[in-house]
Amino acid sequence: MAPGLPPAMERPHFIGIGGAGMSGIAKILAQRGARVAGSDAKESATAGALRALGATVHIGHAAGHLAGDATAVVVSSAIRDDNPELAAARERGVPVVHRSDALAALMEGLRPIAVAGTHGKTTTTSMLAVALRTMGLDPSYAIGGDLDGPGTNAHHGGGEIFVAEADESDRSFHKYAPEVAIVLNVELDHHANYASMEEIHVSFETFADRIRPGGTLVVCADHDGARELTARVRARAAEGRRDLRIVTYGEAADADVRVAEVTPRGLTSEVTVLLGGEEIAFTVSVPGRHYAHNAVAALAAGAALGVPARELAAALASYTGVNRRLQPKGEARGVRVIDSYAHHPTEMTADLEAIRGAAGDGRVLVVFQPHLFSRTRELGAEMGRALALADASVVLDVYPAREDPIPGVTSAIVVDAALAAGADVRAESDGEKAAALIAGMAGPGDLVLTMGAGDVTELGAVVLDRLAN
Repeated sequence: MAPGLPPAMERPHFIGIGGAGMSGIAKILAQRGARVAGSDAKESATAGALRALGATVHIGHAAGHLAGDATAVVVSSAIRDDNPELAAARERGVPVVHRSDALAALMEGLRPIAVAGTHGKTTTTSMLAVALRTMGLDPSYAIGGDLDGPGTNAHHGGGEIFVAEADESDRSFHKYAPEVAIVLNVELDHHANYASMEEIHVSFETFADRIRPGGTLVVCADHDGARELTARVRARAAEGRRDLRIVTYGEAADADVRVAEVTPRGLTSEVTVLLGGEEIAFTVSVPGRHYAHNAVAALAAGAALGVPARELAAALASYTGVNRRLQPKGEARGVRVIDSYAHHPTEMTADLEAIRGAAGDGRVLVVFQPHLFSRTRELGAEMGRALALADASVVLDVYPAREDPIPGVTSAIVVDAALAAGADVRAESDGEKAAALIAGMAGPGDLVLTMGAGDVTELGAVVLDRLAN
């Protein structure tokens, strides 16, 4: 049976409770019997789901929302110091807890698998959670997106395994002590928090150092940044830490869990791996080579924890997707609309290649929204070059999220690079007009992709409506 409530979490208050990471922790605490409360900027389905679990959710931020008997205030790195609820907590001496510390406390007494990497964390964590549930192991999990299957981003399970997405963006993954850690890839991103690739490597080394004695690091053998991390961790192990097992996976000839074949089958793939001297074949029910590799990472991690590999491989087919990760939104007049969370050039390229393979003779049409001014400044040109993989694209303004504008940084950086790469691309500030443009281009057999980490996700329904009318 999973443990009860962590200390000081009997009556927690979450600032930004509707966020993907925050809501998951709040849900697990509510399921464990805590009296959860919190606030968020706007009403949402997540807020409704939390209320259904007994949580009190306020819309808007005000000092009065913080209950007099709150035992802790939980915040993320996105919460600013001038937030009135945070100020009230400090004035009253209520302990302020970062969400990563709250999540780490929930893992105590369990067997955690923490999934890290610049891309693919949500998908891989989801694959593991769904497969382990299918096997009847009832894991706890905390994920940065809602699953298609269970329909939630978090669950308090009765089993001994806890699967968690480990966020490197603010170094919060240093708080976890997993029994098994997955590193999918290591690239420079989150430019507001990391100044160089060296800082990224040091951060991932610290994460690897947090693995419990006798635990396992599962790391990609195909990705340059991940191979560099493997070399660094092995060097440190040679200097003294010999209680860490390293398992590599991928198509590289020296991978411990080797991907022998990935065969596309429309919106699915058939995968064959060599693990422990055995050949294992299984189905991945989402398209694209990168998703097949995520599934192999999940398989390697489960096997490292002692889950029977063949049973886990078969169970992985039950994963059908997660919100915003190549999620089908509908079809109208023979045009399929799919939503993609991709916002880094590597993710964009991977999703566009996957969709190209699934489109057959149809065209791939994209509405893209750059995410964050800092990311657009550093990677906007690469984003534009990635869009050259589409047949036509419309680029929206930069979605700021938590950032203030940066002078001279606009979506024109993306558009100009796309044009230079030979892409058919145009800019449009108005989302409704962008959706109308794409719908006007689309014909039977074409595939429309709404792409980005911001509110571009809402335009899929608009495209479908335009097509239908």
